[in-house]
Amino acid sequence: MLRATSRATARPAFRRLLVGAAASVAAAGSLTAAPPAAYAQAGPAGPPSPAARPGDGPGRDHLDVHGPDRDHLTVTVRNAGGGADGMFELYCDPDGGSHPDPDGACAALERDTRWGQDLFAPAPEGGFCTMQYGGPATAHVTGTWAGRPVDAMYDRRDGCQISRWDRLVPLLPDMKAAGKG
Repeated sequence: MLRATSRATARPAFRRLLVGAAASVAAAGSLTAAPPAAYAQAGPAGPPSPAARPGDGPGRDHLDVHGPDRDHLTVTVRNAGGGADGMFELYCDPDGGSHPDPDGACAALERDTRWGQDLFAPAPEGGFCTMQYGGPATAHVTGTWAGRPVDAMYDRRDGCQISRWDRLVPLLPDMKAAGKG
């Protein structure tokens, strides 16, 4: 009887020990994980520092920011009005090109670039979007950003698309400032 009682009291203690050990392992693993900001500008080979721009940092040193692998986008805007229509070239680091605001456009792209996320991804299918119309403006963005190819279409046909567009201002024209959104 004494032996059965010992086993009965030993099992919960063993379970607590196992649960405690698993929690300790999980906690130790989270201590070694890099903070999310460390992945802000990461390329395919690993995360550089948060302040780094695409093309900089570990694993990206082979890219020449002034050569063919340099981040470069072509933005084609139509039906935006107010002189915002046209085809614009954008280079980042150093910022330049024919884009009307290369510094602002590059800063907006860098601000929203996250490791493992596609900055230019379409709005999720089946989402709930407000039924508002932001005007006939469209944009097509092609090129390379953070070492990855870009080919993205933008419009302002509903609330999700308007939000997606506005997130990239000033890469895309500010339609609110123009009184068109």
